[in-house]
Amino acid sequence: MARSELDPSRADITAMMTAATSFVSDFLDGLPDAPASGETTVPARLHAPPTEGPGSFDALLATVADAASRAVETAGGDYFAYFPAGGLFASAVAELLAQTVNRFTAVGDMAPGLVALEQSVLRWLCAEFGLPSGAGGLLTSGASTATLSALLAARQRALGPRGDADTAWSDRLRVYVTEHTHHCVAKAARIAGLPAGAVRTVPTNGEHRMDPDAAREAVRRDRASGHHPLLLVGTAGATSTGTVDPLPDLADLTRDENLWFHVDAAYGGGFQLTARGRRTLRGVERADSITLDPHKSLFLQYGTGVLLVRNPATLHAAHAADADYLQDLDHDDDLPDFADLGVELTREFRGLRLWLPLHLHGVGAFRAALDEKLDLAARAERHLREFAEVPLRPDLTVLTFRVPGGDETNRRLLEWLNATRRVFLSSTRVDGRYTPRLCVLSHRTRAEHVDRALGLIREGAETRPW
Repeated sequence: MARSELDPSRADITAMMTAATSFVSDFLDGLPDAPASGETTVPARLHAPPTEGPGSFDALLATVADAASRAVETAGGDYFAYFPAGGLFASAVAELLAQTVNRFTAVGDMAPGLVALEQSVLRWLCAEFGLPSGAGGLLTSGASTATLSALLAARQRALGPRGDADTAWSDRLRVYVTEHTHHCVAKAARIAGLPAGAVRTVPTNGEHRMDPDAAREAVRRDRASGHHPLLLVGTAGATSTGTVDPLPDLADLTRDENLWFHVDAAYGGGFQLTARGRRTLRGVERADSITLDPHKSLFLQYGTGVLLVRNPATLHAAHAADADYLQDLDHDDDLPDFADLGVELTREFRGLRLWLPLHLHGVGAFRAALDEKLDLAARAERHLREFAEVPLRPDLTVLTFRVPGGDETNRRLLEWLNATRRVFLSSTRVDGRYTPRLCVLSHRTRAEHVDRALGLIREGAETRPW
């Protein structure tokens, strides 16, 4: 049978895969010596449109390599900014397999075997977080999309028999966060049509954690004013500071006040695999919904998020839709239709990028890597305290610090550090002050990388080379 002109021959596939293998091997081999950031100017050739005729794969691969080099080296061990996502080679292979077979996994009936693989990972995660039998969820593009679905499910559950047309009631819904809650919550509320004042910022205590008493008072005050408290967000690893809110106390509050309890574990969720992380995240098992990003604390590629819910029926009520042209599909009660659980209808098969490395390396390898990051963060804290202020005790692996000299000194320190191209850090504000921030999270970050970063920070603090 004639082959499609867009399908390469076996020989062409072999040649492309050989070239791609060399590219990948050279990239991974070069990471230990790669600068922490590269040239960021973009030459005109990278803006060129496609040509009418075919191109050379080798030449195109060289262009990709050039483009990829013009970036911060987020895959390397010297990346300490934001949340590192080093990426796993096994996940890259899984992505090649998933994209090649190109199965439609939004509906269980279309690819039941692959949907079962994805569901097995979700069930495993539910068990790891202590959610009850029957809990479920879906893999998303990230915790931001997952947060939107959780908010929609909470609203739908609260809406009940009122019907979608009761906009006056919906306009009085209220969501409770702190100044350290990820901004995706406010964005989700806006997309969901909640009014600008729907998101209430609850005060924090001296350790920058949500104050449960202040939250309870805010809920009761809103209810007395005719508003409808809907959802409270507890953060299990704040982006700015890494702190974990008092989840057991917040779970008590949401139970007493009949609120949906959402835990943002986008960063901290992976540490649930460790004994120390499980102690720090105590109370997460009482959540109605949990978001986590395997592209953070499970070391996967960007674009991999998870939403777990205590009752998947709440997701279905908020997202399910039907049409005449879907009448030929069977809906198996044993397999989920992911299109009915989230905002995406067409979705890529994300399950394999998590399933394959977990089965290939074993959960113990992930647990050991996460324990190593906790140890390295503790090591970094001890050394930083020798010459800098560490305003917050790290709950997990995010450290904030300030060297003597005020905001401008710390700003210039960070600029100098990143300009060395030997490390890359970011900053935040703590108590209104400019504060450099170091996050130990890449699976490629080892003791020598942390020591190099600490040595440079100390050099900058003590010699002011700028």
